Amino acid sequence: MDFLYNAMLFIHILCWAFMLGGWLATMKKPGLVKGFPHAAATALVTGVIMMGLKIMEDADINHTKLGIKLLVNLVIVVLAFMAAKKGDDAPKGMITAIGGLTVLNIILAIFVSGAHGLS
Repeated sequence: MDFLYNAMLFIHILCWAFMLGGWLATMKKPGLVKGFPHAAATALVTGVIMMGLKIMEDADINHTKLGIKLLVNLVIVVLAFMAAKKGDDAPKGMITAIGGLTVLNIILAIFVSGAHGLS
């Protein structure tokens, strides 16, 4: 079970790194990074899988933190798919919101009590 959790964590971190790096890249050349929606959706799925694995282990989980992260991630996914639908005509504010919420999600993951949602 540890291997599966660590594999999901690795993919989860890669997705968030792609989201953050893609957002930073759009500062030089405005537009939408094509992989935004898929990276956000994959981060959402891997996060839910990791939470489920920890619940199966009867781990002490910070449900408030994970609930907030889930909500933020859902908003990111919706914005990313909306921006992808608009293509290069996506409003700059939408791309900025995706990047800002990505940073917020990373901050929540690191600085709110407990690593990976564990108390």
